[in-house]
Amino acid sequence: MSNISLTASMRSNLLSLQKTQSLMDTTQERLSTGKKVNSALDNPSSFYTAQSLNNRAGDLSALLDSMGQGVQTIKAADEAITSITSLVQQAKAIANQALDASVNKIESAGKFVNMTIAQGLSFDIEGAVGQVRVAIDGSEARTITIEQMAEKIATELNKAVDKDGKVIGGFVVEVNSDKTGLNITSGTGRITKVKTDASSDLPFFGMTFPGTADAAERLKYQARYNDVLAQINQLAKDASYKGVNLLQENDLTVIFNEDRSSLINIKGVDASTKGLGLSEAETWGSIENIHKVSSEVDSAINMLRAMSSEFGNNYSIVQTREDFTEKLINVLTEGADKLTLADMNEESANMLALQTRQQLAINSLSLASQAAQSVLRLF
Repeated sequence: MSNISLTASMRSNLLSLQKTQSLMDTTQERLSTGKKVNSALDNPSSFYTAQSLNNRAGDLSALLDSMGQGVQTIKAADEAITSITSLVQQAKAIANQALDASVNKIESAGKFVNMTIAQGLSFDIEGAVGQVRVAIDGSEARTITIEQMAEKIATELNKAVDKDGKVIGGFVVEVNSDKTGLNITSGTGRITKVKTDASSDLPFFGMTFPGTADAAERLKYQARYNDVLAQINQLAKDASYKGVNLLQENDLTVIFNEDRSSLINIKGVDASTKGLGLSEAETWGSIENIHKVSSEVDSAINMLRAMSSEFGNNYSIVQTREDFTEKLINVLTEGADKLTLADMNEESANMLALQTRQQLAINSLSLASQAAQSVLRLF
């Protein structure tokens, strides 16, 4: 092409046409890609800045997935705590039912609200009127007068507590006129008469308490209580999410930024019966033991509430950081786009203008060539 001679006007128009075509090529690329900066050659500063912003957005996107899984892990633990709390409340209800069963049983027989004071105390007829043979707290049986027995019973009865642990009091114990029995008056004026007679079908104020029937009834509740405890352990074990169980003392670390300088460590807890201080129920023949179990359950409920509060706080933190990270990714992406994206309206207008310019350049080149074409007329 270098050995072809063109007139000055033709070469000028050709260069203009080539420049217009180059601009059209650039504009066409921007329209097809949607970007005004497609490589470092277009604009090194904008290209590398946008690349840096997009890289950080990509790193945060990967962490966003981790945060989402962290939220689900905490949520699994919180849901499990809610269910365990329900089971613990069920255990408390069973303990209360055992207490109510004991109270109802005694009321139906001996007409007394609570007979917990008489555990380990038994009696039988010694023979002589006005004497009874007693064994207190498992000691060797000895013979005392019925008056001594009345005094002992009065002292013990006025220590009695109801199922809520409140002292009842107000009991008066008197020996009847023929010294063959006792008259017991409660604080409400209710009178119970008991004979020291082997043929009597009334229990001696629960002096043989707990009776066989009462103990058997409570043992049924004891078995149910232990079944609930077993379910608590199983539920705490099943609260795992992707191999992490916050209720089995597994810790969870959630990373919030790309250089791992921002994070939260979530400590696991022991939500099993051992961690909650709940021991398997034993010897529910004693109401005192049921009261003890009831206190353990109340303490466990308070512990579960504290756990739920802590996990709820952690859940809120991680979810807030997750929302923030999503917004930050959008900000970074928008920033990169502002450096590289093309204005499609502007580029469309440019393309239309360049097409017009190209057509004009072609026409101008055609006119410039007419001078050379006039030579052909000489032949």
